[in-house]
Amino acid sequence: MLDPKKIEEVMNSISSALPPGITAMQEDVEKNIRAALSATFTKLDLVTREEFDVQTQVLHRTREKLEALSQRVAELEQSKTEK
Repeated sequence: MLDPKKIEEVMNSISSALPPGITAMQEDVEKNIRAALSATFTKLDLVTREEFDVQTQVLHRTREKLEALSQRVAELEQSKTEK
C-alpha cells in the first residue's frame, strides 16, 4: 500500500503552487488531484519502503541459508567420495 504521507506531501506541493484566486475551489481541486494520484499510484503497483526493506532482509536470510546448505552438500559429497 502506498504511504499516505507521500500523497500528502505531493498534495501540499501542488496546493502551494496554485494561484490565490483558486483557494475557493481548493478543496475540490485537492480531492480530484488526490483521487487521480491514488489511482495512478495503484496502477503502478508500488510497494512501501518498509515492505521493500522487509523483503530485502528475507532475501538476505534466504541467501545465507542457501550458502550454508550448499556448503553442507559439498561436505557430504566429499565425505561420501572419501569412503
